[in-house]
Amino acid sequence: MVNKAWKIIPRPLLETILNNHAQHHRVPQPLILHGPRGVGKTTLILDRILGEWNKGPHLTGYVDFAQSIKDHHPNFDGSFPWYSWSSCELPSLSSCQTQLENCLESMAHKGIKLGTISSHQIFTTLNKWHGINTALRRILNQNASKIAISNKVSSSGLWDRAVFALSARFNASEIDGVLDFEEKGKSLSIDEASYFKEAIVALRLAKEVIKMQQKWRANAIADLNRSGRFSRSLANSCTDWPCLLLELLSQAAEIGHFQPKLVINNVEILCNAMLTDDSKVCGSMYHDSLIWRIIALGANERCLPVILVTSDSYYSYQAFMDFGFPDIFVSRETFGWTPQEAKMHMVTDYFTHAEWMVIDDVLGPNPRHLFEVYVLKQSNYYQKLMDDEASTFEDIVDAYLAYLQVTVVNPSMEKALSILQKFAIDARSGKILEHRLHFGAPWRHPPSSKDPTKCKEWAKIQLMDFVQSLVNAEFGVNYLADCSLEILDDPAAVALVEVGLLYAQRDPSFFRPISKGIQRCLARWLVQERMQLSYQNLLQYLWQRIMRGRSYRHLMLQVGYDKY
Repeated sequence: MVNKAWKIIPRPLLETILNNHAQHHRVPQPLILHGPRGVGKTTLILDRILGEWNKGPHLTGYVDFAQSIKDHHPNFDGSFPWYSWSSCELPSLSSCQTQLENCLESMAHKGIKLGTISSHQIFTTLNKWHGINTALRRILNQNASKIAISNKVSSSGLWDRAVFALSARFNASEIDGVLDFEEKGKSLSIDEASYFKEAIVALRLAKEVIKMQQKWRANAIADLNRSGRFSRSLANSCTDWPCLLLELLSQAAEIGHFQPKLVINNVEILCNAMLTDDSKVCGSMYHDSLIWRIIALGANERCLPVILVTSDSYYSYQAFMDFGFPDIFVSRETFGWTPQEAKMHMVTDYFTHAEWMVIDDVLGPNPRHLFEVYVLKQSNYYQKLMDDEASTFEDIVDAYLAYLQVTVVNPSMEKALSILQKFAIDARSGKILEHRLHFGAPWRHPPSSKDPTKCKEWAKIQLMDFVQSLVNAEFGVNYLADCSLEILDDPAAVALVEVGLLYAQRDPSFFRPISKGIQRCLARWLVQERMQLSYQNLLQYLWQRIMRGRSYRHLMLQVGYDKY
């Protein structure tokens, strides 16, 4: 048996593309790195790229919104889930916001230490977007200023007074710790030290000004959350601080001296983050506001390189349309290895040729599948299994498939059923737009009664009908073929994409399972459900297939585009 440590294998083409983008100190567009789960996007960033992007003048902030999900994160001895993050216990929006702001603040402190961000620059940038006079006067009053402030004092005059008042309130040793003066103090003159301290205090003053203005809008935001309305100005007020930091860092970027970058992993978690504070907008509104403002900063003034990493197929095509047009982001889609590349890396080092033939046929070249099977191969379970002369390597692959079926696919299909049941309830109450219930749609007639049992039976028949249509189309459906977009209205397709079992890729534009292993599990689920149908439900299913059944064979995956 091969007993070799798993190694991170380079991906020269993708690494070169990302490095070329990150070498620019400012860029006009954010980049989205997207692809199905398990193809190695996070591994590529953490183990191959992030270290190089923090050498010399380069500084990269890394934010992983999944970091606080203890059951499904490597930091807590877990692993990223095969299904969508929406099926996990998600973090609060406040924790995600704090994580992002802390990362950007630490980058801004680095810029201040290099002398590229000054107090004047912070004031100019803040004053460009915000009316700060009232907030500065209140901050001065809070600091027990006994001197009356004339109404004729300019914004810059108020700013200088507030910086001076705030510097007296802060602990000098605390500021010295941020600037590492204990190491550098001996080589800095008094003027240089004062310059750096003033910039640190100015940054904190800017944060206080923005937080104060957010408090003034707290009641309006709470009313917005209760009513379910939308307000761009209120949404933008919640992202003022991170966007101000992004603009400061972008202005301070200088080739060969200070080149900041920002990588946000699992950005889709923001959309579903839990709202625990009524003074903040909901997660989806915060997410949209943040990305809108990053796009605007890049288009108007150029922004530091921002790389969004995600496994949610919303960002492969639909996000581009929602935010403007098909090229509003730089898109980099990765599917991991081709079968030939995986064979070259795996055979002899980790698997024999015969073992690889089994894996390629059953699971495909998905890197996470390969790693998990290899770990299983090194386990005591495998040793006991192979001690039995009647056992073969196929048994270990079958055990792994059973693990995927029980822990990944079956729970995800239950979640998809609940989504379809909600669709039926919404359709009955008139919440679904008429164009989604067009004539001839297989899902046009949900049960009219409120009986949850009938609703669940209808949802299961719809889901089985859709999976059967996928089987007939050989699990490859081109959702942009003929510009019909018909499959995007199918609630079963939307549900399976939402739970993460299907991936809607960008180029070419196909719906498909996230891996060949998941594809096999979907087929197993269909067979199992058909076997468990009662006689009456079997008749309903056959009637659905014959009279209203889905057929997507005209949108089948084309020859030459089989990407697994």
